[in-house]
Amino acid sequence: MKRILFALCTLILAVPGTPAKLAGSRPNIILVMTDDQGYGPVGRHGHPWIQTPNLDKLYDTSTRFVRFHVSPTCAPTRSAIMTGRHPMRNGVTHTILERERMTLDATILPQVLKTAGYTSGIFGKWHLGDEEAYQPDKRGFDEVFIHGAGGIGQAYACSCADAPGNKYFDPVIRHNGSFVKTSGYCSDLFFTAAMGWIKKVKDTDAPFFAYIVTNAPHGPFIAPPKNAQRLTRLGFSAKTAGFYGMIENIDENMGRLMEKLAEWDLYGDTLLIFMSDNGMTGGGSGQGVLGKAPDGTQLKAYNAGMKGQKGSVDEGGVRVPFFARWDGKFKAGVDIDRLAAHIDLLPTFAALAGAKTPAGQVEGRSLLPLFESSPGEWKDRFIVNHKGRWRTGDEPNKSKMKAFSVRNQRYRLVDNKALYDMEKDPGQTTNVIDQHPELVESMRTFYDAWWKKTRPMMVNETAPMSKTRPFHVWYNEQMKAGGIPAWVAPAL
Repeated sequence: MKRILFALCTLILAVPGTPAKLAGSRPNIILVMTDDQGYGPVGRHGHPWIQTPNLDKLYDTSTRFVRFHVSPTCAPTRSAIMTGRHPMRNGVTHTILERERMTLDATILPQVLKTAGYTSGIFGKWHLGDEEAYQPDKRGFDEVFIHGAGGIGQAYACSCADAPGNKYFDPVIRHNGSFVKTSGYCSDLFFTAAMGWIKKVKDTDAPFFAYIVTNAPHGPFIAPPKNAQRLTRLGFSAKTAGFYGMIENIDENMGRLMEKLAEWDLYGDTLLIFMSDNGMTGGGSGQGVLGKAPDGTQLKAYNAGMKGQKGSVDEGGVRVPFFARWDGKFKAGVDIDRLAAHIDLLPTFAALAGAKTPAGQVEGRSLLPLFESSPGEWKDRFIVNHKGRWRTGDEPNKSKMKAFSVRNQRYRLVDNKALYDMEKDPGQTTNVIDQHPELVESMRTFYDAWWKKTRPMMVNETAPMSKTRPFHVWYNEQMKAGGIPAWVAPAL
């Protein structure tokens, strides 16, 4: 009853232009995002080798954005989701070396949702700053179950580092400010922790936001043996079998989650989204032949006909799956072909929640008119992508014209020298820049203005490298103070 009354009272806070029957409806929101999976490795996307029956089921029961774009690498995408604006405007121009830290001046997604009464939990990969002030529990998340750095076991000569000696099996995880020793495979653990928390909060008056962010299938490509064995028998290398096996393990966990949502009767008031953080990598994204089956069949790389992979500003580097299921509200089996992006999630979720968005911060759009099949005057727009990752200490202006793209619904301008018609030439084989001088000029003008505004917001460029690794310091302090207790998995 409290949730119903709150929803009625908060309709007036909805983002302008949002359809009233969804605005302020305050559903639970579950966002599942995998690491480095990309668009191709999903059965319904035509992949010839991988088996993803649960993702296929989600695909069938979802509204799908088929042109959903993110950043070329992981930390930038995460910061865009959290803030509703381009990652470089959050200071995130890299994935390490203090340039993965999301500016403390931003108001981020769980803080926005909290204005509408939401409780929020994160399970898995944060990767937006390992120092205390940047940690998710300091930025609006109520439940935190994460590893450090950009991957389990990673450590760099800066603050970006996971707990020392961590592995994909039985990792040490930071749970609400203290380390716990887990038992099991990383992806299984993150889904189990998330489901345990959902079970605990689902019957409270507050709606919830669950952010399930696996480190898989990021390298090293270590899958549970049972998931890798089938692919090894097909003829794939250990690396490729590990990559695909990690995805099939994620698919199994999506099945577990979907079964529990049905058991708990949550589908009617819960929005479930599945996506990836950037283009494909690992054993699945190379060019040419990846192996040979026992019958002699060549096992060819599959990237859905797209050019580029992780780290590229071409379509294959930034296009990802985006499945959104909300029974009774979103239509099943519907494709939306309008250009959408990571910067659109915060305003979309805020509109659903009836939450206040931070003034002057959000540059994305609410996607609810498209979900409602009533886009009205849905205007085309330009979306910028930039790889970043220039050397520490370099002046960013020197990299302005390198590894960037400007995209609208139909065309992609790459590195100021190639224009592709993405409708007629989705594989980006033919440069048509000489055929569209006015469009190219408008894209260049837009990009110049965008960069001019963005450059002063790259706040981490002169940051000194931290002499300490916070996760290492905290881990050692806890070891001295009494050790790392075993984590007790919730009963589901």
